[in-house]
Formats: sequence, structure tokens, C-alpha cells
Amino acid sequence: MKYNFLIFITFSLLLLSCQSENEIFVSIVRSDHFPEFTYDFESNPITKKRFELGKMLFNDPRLSIDNSVACSNCHVKGVAFTDPQHNPSVGINNSVGTRNAPMIANMAFQNEFLWDGGVTHLDFVSVFAIENEKEMGETIDGVVKKLRQIEEYQLSFQDVYSKLDSITSPYMLRAISDYLAVLISDQSKYDKVVRGELSFTTEEMEGKLIFDAKCASCHSGALFTNKEFMNNGLDTAFEDIGRSLISETDDDLGKFKVPSLRNITLTAPYMHDGRFKDLDQVLDHYSENVKWSSTLAEELQDGTQLGIQLTIEEKERLKTFLETLTDYEFISNPMF
Repeated sequence: MKYNFLIFITFSLLLLSCQSENEIFVSIVRSDHFPEFTYDFESNPITKKRFELGKMLFNDPRLSIDNSVACSNCHVKGVAFTDPQHNPSVGINNSVGTRNAPMIANMAFQNEFLWDGGVTHLDFVSVFAIENEKEMGETIDGVVKKLRQIEEYQLSFQDVYSKLDSITSPYMLRAISDYLAVLISDQSKYDKVVRGELSFTTEEMEGKLIFDAKCASCHSGALFTNKEFMNNGLDTAFEDIGRSLISETDDDLGKFKVPSLRNITLTAPYMHDGRFKDLDQVLDHYSENVKWSSTLAEELQDGTQLGIQLTIEEKERLKTFLETLTDYEFISNPMF
């Protein structure tokens, strides 16, 4: 018998609540229509206590230099772990960053993170936020020194890692990634249709057909991203050079990671810099406002026309389909 993710994880939590810290917290079942995990759960089995420690760290503002900003400030559970209030995100001392906080669901299926792919392992994603001067402004050493002075963390780390003499940065970072890895969103209406539990309405199916024809080459597969870095025609010149910052080649100017469209109706504002406040602006961009540059994605070039030609009705149908990607069970799960 195969459990879906939500039912299985809830069952496992109840079953293991009284077992030892060395027992596996949950055997995460990959939905059949999802890709393989990139996160190594076999060599890094997640226990209940490790998950809870990671969750505590994720929500603790003491990881920032002035004890004011937690990871959860810019990754709010109720909107699929994005930032609904700021454009772009705001960190310590009300410092405005340059990029919009991306959704952090389904990170266990990815191998490159951030808008430019500058991090290639989940354990190091939190380093970027902690040490970014406009986000949390701390150092990893500084965080570790703080945690060693907090009795709650001393006891928690000793409880979770029984052989650990003192809190160290690898264990601190691994605890956070243990939490992030479990944030899997696979209970949207779309998923239930794929599994044969529900059916699309006529309007939703019409929207899906339009999506498959005009959007799915970039937003592909169960994660609704091809995981590539592409220039989607936002600008002709680039204040933020995107992937080129990492690759150090002009071929990547203005390219950013293609984001997942899962929970897209919850995750405004949109684009790497949060310039679009709603999906109407996004669809208008692709239909009417794509700008040419030398690295513009080929998918957005059709002879003399740029962008994706969409009628008003097609835009409405697309929005109807995109709503089926919203995972309400994910954002209301009390465990997260």
C-alpha cells in the first residue's frame, strides 16, 4: 500500500513519537510523478529531533547579527515560504536586497539553489542568507558562538547529536537542511488529478492544454521547472547580471533559474526582483512586453515576434489551471 506524502508523514510522526532519537523520523515517499530525490535521505536519515531542531533554527531571529531577522521572515509558511510583504525582500536594519525571496518547497529534488544557482548543496543554502549583509548580516562563526551561549540550544544539540561535545557549524547547517528537505509540496489538485483522485473542470483542462502548448517547455515536469537558467526578456540591459555572476561569461547575462510554478497563486510578487505584483502582469509581460537582448531565451523568439502570443481568454484559462497547482495542505500543515 502506498501512502501519499501528507498521510504517511503524519502517520510516521505519531508512530515514532515515543521512539529513540536514532529512529528514522519519516521515510519520505516520492510521488510516482515526481523526479528522483537529489538530497541523500539514505545516508542522512532525518529523525524527529533533528527536524525539530532545524525548525527551531529556521524560525530564530538570533541567527541574524542584531537578533531581528529569522529565515522565516522572508519565507512565510502561509504563502508557500515566500515573502508577501516586500519587493524585494528586506533584512536587518530595513536593508532592501536586490532579489525576491524564492519559494523553498521541494528543495530535496534540486541540485542548484538561489536565483543564480550559486549554491549547489542544500546544507549551504542557509549560509548565503546568514552571511548576506542585506539579509541577516551575521557570520557562521558568529551564529555558532551565539548558540553555544544559549542553554536551550546546548541541550538540544546534545540531545540530537549525542556524541557532540560542542555545537559546530556543520551540525548547525545540517539541522537547517534537515528541516528544508522535508518541505515537500505534492498535494495540490493537480497532483490529485495525476493520481486519479480528482478530475479537472472543463476550464482547468482548457488552461492545461494552453499551458502544455505555450509554457511547458520551460516550466516542465512535476516540479514545473526545467531547472535551467534563462533570460525571459525582462530587460535589455542588466543591473543584476544573474547567472553570469557565477559562470563569469556574457553568455549568461540576465539569466536566472526558471522557478517552479507550484503554489504560484500564493507567491507574489513575481520574478527575481519581484517587479510584478500579480499574475496578470506576468502574463502581460510574456504576451506583449518581452524585450530582446543577445541572451534572450529562444523559446521567446518566434521570427520577428517576441514573447508568447496569448488572447485575453487564454490568459484567464491559464490562471484557472495555475490555481490547481496550489497546495493548501502544504501551507496549513502544522508540522511545518
